[in-house]
Order: sequence, then structure tokens, then C-alpha cells
Amino acid sequence: MKARILIAEDDADIRQGLCDLLEGEGYAVVPAADGLQALKLAAQEKIDLYLLDVMMPGKNGYDVCRELRRRDQQTPVCFLTAKGEEIDKVVGLELGADDYVAKPFGVHELLARVGALLRRAKRGAVADGAAATFGDTLKFGEAVVNRKTFTVRLRGAESPLTPREMKLLEAFAAKPGEALTRDQLLNAAWGIEYMGTTRTLDQHVAQLRKKIEADPEQPKVLLTVHGVGYRFVRS
Repeated sequence: MKARILIAEDDADIRQGLCDLLEGEGYAVVPAADGLQALKLAAQEKIDLYLLDVMMPGKNGYDVCRELRRRDQQTPVCFLTAKGEEIDKVVGLELGADDYVAKPFGVHELLARVGALLRRAKRGAVADGAAATFGDTLKFGEAVVNRKTFTVRLRGAESPLTPREMKLLEAFAAKPGEALTRDQLLNAAWGIEYMGTTRTLDQHVAQLRKKIEADPEQPKVLLTVHGVGYRFVRS
């Protein structure tokens, strides 16, 4: 069965080019001209991957991603963006995006990322069964993570967790006290075919610390192991 990819891109030429490219590779494509149409189609169609332009009229890519994550925590989201500022990437990660492709992008790079995201999503369904060995909650210092609601509660305040953040927390919980390399954590949360840099992992850990550490600037739960990666200290 063909994987169905929703493309939300307001530039008609780019949208048509993406449709032609992906259909030529055997994918089924659902095109949307703006964010509002993307959300409408997402509610009507079974989608396996979302490709979202960031800058769109009506609702931008971030707004669309936010709404999609309210409905669905699992289907991968990839941003198509010409924006390269780190703050924009942090916003996207916080909303639950899985990857970025910067414009102008190469055909081979885009196809490789699309293929990797779809394969990781398929493996993730199997991995979720393995993660069932955990209980419904995980304890990280003073923070309590609810695996059913994708939330974390710290000192009375509750914060949402993205699917990627949950996978990282499960990886830490599986090996408390052990120094995990960046590659190990990337493999656990993104899959072995991830093509991004370790900087993406560092950004995710920084966001997690804001949610589970009493003082994110002086972490006591997720510690940096210089030259290696990170270590979860169970109190």
C-alpha cells in the first residue's frame, strides 16, 4: 500500500514540483495550498507523513503542527523552511516536529529524509510495544511523567511532552546512571537512519530540562557527560 504524504505549500510551483517528485517515487500525495486546507484534509484522509511549509497564509506551519499534534502524536511531521534561525527550530521541536528540510533543498536529500521518516514511523509502532514494559508513569527527580497523557508534572505545574521527548525519557529511564552516548540517544529516539546532527539532540535535552529540572541551569537529573552524551541520575 502506498504511503500517503500530505504536502502543505502555498507556492503552487513548489507544491506541484513536490507532488510530481513524490508521485514519481511511488507515494500517494495529498496537496494543500495553505494551512487551513491542510488541517481540513488531515481530518479527512489517512496520512502517513506531513510535509509542512513554515510560512503559509491563514495558518502557518507551526499552527498546523500544533493542531495536528493535538489530534495525533505519532505521524511524522517534517518542516519545509527557508528559515535557519535556531529559535525557529526550537519552536518546531517543541511543537513535535520530527525533521527539517531547508529550502532550497536537493531532490536526493528530500527523498532520503522522507524515506527515513516513514521507516522510523513504522518501526516506532513496534517499539511502542517494547516500551509497554514501563508503567504509566516515570519518575525523574521531582518530576512525574505520565506516559498516557504525554505530560510531565513538576511542583504543581504540568507541561506537555512531544513524542520525541517521551522516547528520550524512556531511553534514560531504561538505563539510569549509565552514560548514554549521543548516538545511542539519537538511535533510540530518531532511529538509526537519522540524518541530522547531534545539535538536534542537544536542543531536545535543553527543552526537557526546562520541564523536569527544578533549575534547568543547574541540572541534577539529566547530566551532561562531556565528550560522551548524557546521564540520568535517579534520586
